[in-house]
Amino acid sequence: MKQHDFTSGNIWRQLLVFSMPILLTNLLQVSYQFIDSLWVGNLLGANALGAVAVSSTVIFTVLSFIIGVNNATLTILSQLKGKEDPRQLKSYVNAFIVILSIMSILLGVVGFLFAEQILRLLGTPETMLDYAVSYLRINFLGILFLFGYNFIGTVFRALGNSKTPLRFVTIAVILNAVLDPIFIYVFDWGIEGAAYATVVAQGVAFLYGLFVSLHHKLIPFSIPTIPKRAEVSLILKQGIPAGLQMMVISAGMAAIMSVVASLGDNAVAGFGAAQRLDSILMLPAHALGTAVNSMAGQNIAAGKWQRVRQISLYATLLNLGAMLIAAVGIFFFAGWGIRLFISDEGAVKFGTEYVKIIAFFYPFLGLNFIWNGIVRASGAMFQVLVLNIISFWILRYPLTFLFTSMFGEKGVGMGMAVSFMIGSVTAYAYYRFGNWRKKELFNATL
Repeated sequence: MKQHDFTSGNIWRQLLVFSMPILLTNLLQVSYQFIDSLWVGNLLGANALGAVAVSSTVIFTVLSFIIGVNNATLTILSQLKGKEDPRQLKSYVNAFIVILSIMSILLGVVGFLFAEQILRLLGTPETMLDYAVSYLRINFLGILFLFGYNFIGTVFRALGNSKTPLRFVTIAVILNAVLDPIFIYVFDWGIEGAAYATVVAQGVAFLYGLFVSLHHKLIPFSIPTIPKRAEVSLILKQGIPAGLQMMVISAGMAAIMSVVASLGDNAVAGFGAAQRLDSILMLPAHALGTAVNSMAGQNIAAGKWQRVRQISLYATLLNLGAMLIAAVGIFFFAGWGIRLFISDEGAVKFGTEYVKIIAFFYPFLGLNFIWNGIVRASGAMFQVLVLNIISFWILRYPLTFLFTSMFGEKGVGMGMAVSFMIGSVTAYAYYRFGNWRKKELFNATL
């Protein structure tokens, strides 16, 4: 259970060794929805699968603010690791626990109570609404488990340990895979069974992660106390823009889903299946983005800017290679991949066409994860928020809406593809010429 110091050593090796467990962890996390979609689509039909797709978008939208605050954990704690300040590290871990617990409970209650209203605002088809409401509400019941084990994993990565979180997620996925068919088919709980299986699996993963952390003293936990004012201030200054970043992204996807919903049930189901393949394709970029956030954070705090530039370069090259290989594979096996989730010919046609249009544009989107990850590591959260607003609300949603109005179903993939390409140019321009390097995270608190 080794923790890595990224301020020295071979960067190529560190990127590969550190990012591979993150990649595997992300792959396993994607399999949550992958497994749910397989069982729901095949046992309950297209409407239930579409409901899972819509509900998943809502869950991410409503909970994304806390996810963003949790992402701020990586920047703050990785810089404290680079500064070699164990006292402040322990104090900030306590502060994050208190703040995240309060926020997750509040959002869980609000999400549960207003699930149906949120789904109606998205224009969820009536044929899917009951399914979606049930699935969404049950997931909100397990929000504390979800964020608990994700927080523990994030702290490990900030400290340079990406292998231990892999164990937590492995347990959760195995449990989910076993419980899904039992709850859905044997107990005849339908779509609610898929949701309960996920919540139970996440709860066990959280409790196991907590046990391992405390038993082996891998994370500087302490009995929760009221955080210091300076800690709350820094966490909110980082967490609010980071949370808004995630809300901008997820709300943008929800807006795109509303465009897809206007095309009918087949489009929603086909897009939902395609999004499952998309999430697999983007795994290398997600993993490298997380890795560079932690690695660059430690080096920025230590003032080693040459290593920061090398991390950016090497991660960019790795991303392009991995994403191109993944794009080729998903292009040629698009139809087969869509049929894993759904068998309705109209939905299969939409999903397959969408994937083939967009596959070779994902390397452009992957570059954003690298460059934004480096910028985020400096603590320039507001700047990344602006970049995401540009990416989703000035480029992706308007272009998707425009192209769909012009070309119908094909326009969904066309609009998103063009937005990926233009968005990567914007992200690089700020990475190359922006003033994020002047950010000093702990000026007012250390």
